[in-house]
Amino acid sequence: MDLLFGILLGVSLTYLGVSFFNKKNDVQKIEKQSVVLLEKIKSVCKLISVEGDFAEIYHYVDTKNHFLKLISSKKKAILLINAKVHIGYDLTQIKLKANTENKEIILTHFPEPIVLTIETDVRYYDKVDGLFNKFNATDLTALNSDAKNFIIEKIPASGLIDSAKKEALDTILMIEQLLETSGWKFNYSQLEFPNIKTKKKLN
Repeated sequence: MDLLFGILLGVSLTYLGVSFFNKKNDVQKIEKQSVVLLEKIKSVCKLISVEGDFAEIYHYVDTKNHFLKLISSKKKAILLINAKVHIGYDLTQIKLKANTENKEIILTHFPEPIVLTIETDVRYYDKVDGLFNKFNATDLTALNSDAKNFIIEKIPASGLIDSAKKEALDTILMIEQLLETSGWKFNYSQLEFPNIKTKKKLN
């Protein structure tokens, strides 16, 4: 009888020990998995959401006075600027936290859309040098920089930023699909999406 009791006690203790060990290992695996998933999301870094094309004409005039301002010399140029602008999100700026008990990633902050890249092609038309005021390499470099800034100033009125904001939910749903393939839930109920028709009811 004592032998049977000892055997049962030994089996029970062994079972409890193995269960505790396995549970501890499972918790550690889940915690490690959550870290990997968080880093995986952020490793996407920059995600292009909207692309826009610009074709703008930029007029440049530079007048310099010489000889005690008695003579002025003018150089001028007309620039045709073709540009491709990419608007999107820097996913390194999102804020996430993991609930390992429920295998859930919680999104607490999503960044505003920003200009990711601007590719410009500048062509010069009607470039005219002044007698004492001629274009040089420095001028052309500065003009290319001015052309890029000229496009940047046009972006707010173009509607590209607003279009990117409307695509924010698509970006979040893409992250959700990424997590679901790993068996995790994605909770973004803390975020608000004003003036956006959501494709999915937020939990």
